[in-house]
Amino acid sequence: MTSHIETLVQQLDGKADESYDARAELIGIGSDAIPAIIDGLPSLDRFGQLTAIEVFEEVADPRCGPALIALLRSDDSAVREWAAMALASLKIDGAVEPVRHAYRACLERATPPDWSEPEGIRWALTELGARTPVVPPLTAHLRATAADNAPRWPSTHFTEIINDLADHAQVILYSQFWRVDAGRTYGISDTGLGWELDWTAPWEHLVEESRTWSLLEASEAPVGDNIFVAPTWIDRTDLHPER
Repeated sequence: MTSHIETLVQQLDGKADESYDARAELIGIGSDAIPAIIDGLPSLDRFGQLTAIEVFEEVADPRCGPALIALLRSDDSAVREWAAMALASLKIDGAVEPVRHAYRACLERATPPDWSEPEGIRWALTELGARTPVVPPLTAHLRATAADNAPRWPSTHFTEIINDLADHAQVILYSQFWRVDAGRTYGISDTGLGWELDWTAPWEHLVEESRTWSLLEASEAPVGDNIFVAPTWIDRTDLHPER
């Protein structure tokens, strides 16, 4: 059985179908497969490591914690991001400081804060209780809860939310729109607007620049009683976390 599990681990790097089948079988084996996955992890390429992380999350065996923490030092940004998010999803003991270090390293590499890796790591820090997003009173008051329990805001209040966040010195990175129909939530296409901020600019400039772009987006956004918006924003402290 051990040799079979080791073969499955190596197959995680295979073609899509082979990797998917190996992933499914390893998840089915469960905790008995975890030691072999941990041992084989360093020999896997990017795709295999990402798939192994998915297995870790599905099996939810805390023994994968040290291996996930080690992946935070990967040369690949997606591997680092997925490892951080898995650590948070699994509530691994001792994960906070390594994930904090990974976020600081991300900033030191000058990765734009609106890119996927820093966003994923911020989510992980929030889930681990090591980061508290700033939610101004009006924004908190207007928040609704969608069918999947994720926070959404009625699109009819989008302009108010934008101004409330900006008035409280928050930089809006982007917004996602959703339609709730018969208790189910569907992502819908956005306005097509996208903006790139100059992260070397003063924070106050970033706040007003993101306000301007977001208000333009709000003027073209879909509206309706069943349309919701989920803006993503950051605070000044997200660029200067505690050391």
